[in-house]
Amino acid sequence: MKKYFLYKTLLVFTISILFFSCQKEDPNPKEKIEFKTPSNFPTPVYDLKENPVTVEGFELGRKLFYTGMLSRDGNISCGSCHAQTSGFTQHGHDLSHGIDDQLTLRNSLPIQNLAWSKNFFWDGGVFHLDLFAIAPIEADNEMGETLPNVLQKLRDTEGLQSPKTDYPLLFEKAFGTKEITTDRFLKALSQFQLMCISANSRYDKHVRNESTQENKLTTQELEGLELFEQNCSNCHSTTLFTDQSYRNNGLKVGNPNDTGRHRITQNEEDKFKFKVPSLRNVEVTRPYMHDGRFRNLEAVLDHYTDGIQDSETLDESLKAKLKIELNQEEKEAIIAFLKTLTDEDFLNNPILSEF
Repeated sequence: MKKYFLYKTLLVFTISILFFSCQKEDPNPKEKIEFKTPSNFPTPVYDLKENPVTVEGFELGRKLFYTGMLSRDGNISCGSCHAQTSGFTQHGHDLSHGIDDQLTLRNSLPIQNLAWSKNFFWDGGVFHLDLFAIAPIEADNEMGETLPNVLQKLRDTEGLQSPKTDYPLLFEKAFGTKEITTDRFLKALSQFQLMCISANSRYDKHVRNESTQENKLTTQELEGLELFEQNCSNCHSTTLFTDQSYRNNGLKVGNPNDTGRHRITQNEEDKFKFKVPSLRNVEVTRPYMHDGRFRNLEAVLDHYTDGIQDSETLDESLKAKLKIELNQEEKEAIIAFLKTLTDEDFLNNPILSEF
């Protein structure tokens, strides 16, 4: 009897440990998936009434974001060029690598705070988040697939795999029926990307008066903030750290065929103008510029102090002196400040990670 009691006690104890371990590894997403505008952010541009974020829609979008089924060979996913730990960029590559290891035209931009973006890509060629995924899916050097093929591949998973990869079942949970349409597919991807919100850096805590003794900005970082506001905020303005404009910042022309915004508008005055990128998480999104030519932040600041090239479309704010006056100590202070824009919570948020 004593032996039986001991065995029963050990069995209950083991089951309890397994239960609580599983609970820890698989937290209830319903408690975490909710779109909220950070208190220091403006009103989103994206119309959430047209596509409200739901747990089921988000989870579907998350699976779609990380599946290789969106590419021709099944090996390239959205996450291939947009890795979470690198601010959803392809870390270390000057130009992104697509299908068959082909190089893309440009360096991948981060996926963050897209609910506040007015248009997308370095040249602004897409004007709505729900249309964002079509371009990389159908680009010959990115995913090399067609949207109709992608939708059919998703339909063909019905009943063939587990409920976790039965896409018609997942679409039913998200949208009410098993029908897989272009609109539902794109809206599910948008729901995942809408939740890629970076708003909890040390800088954010500073402006919201949430800093503690451990994470408050240092004297050097505050000096860097002041220098940044004096020299950089003309373009990298607002809480988003971009004014979302297109500018020629004086780079020496690399690929003459990549004329930036001009490729979309065909206006001569837009030649070699590229979107002003957000500087949030800039510490981890290297290399920098549309072609990834600068490997570190020091090289970026060196460009603005000593490397600006004059041209007909050079931004007016740079034309007067062709340089920004900064000494080495000031550059170091600005870089120290820029590192306060790193949002560790965003970079390590498990609900945004691959399954």
